[in-house]
Amino acid sequence: MKNVPTVFGEISKFFSEVRNEFAKVIWPTKQEFIGSIIIVLFIIAFFAIYLGVVDFGLSRFARSIFGRFGIY
Repeated sequence: MKNVPTVFGEISKFFSEVRNEFAKVIWPTKQEFIGSIIIVLFIIAFFAIYLGVVDFGLSRFARSIFGRFGIY
């Protein structure tokens, strides 16, 4: 039980340092935040459409190849 006060002291020191580091962070403005979200959503939509088209094309290709052998 002798180490318990030092453990709580270390935890307190850790959270104090975390608070100090968060004070140094330059947070984005609301417009920057919304702009970033819009860009991320466009990128997600682009890759979703791209992967959907690739998946559709590869499945059609696989059906045409395997269909010849009666496998698919």
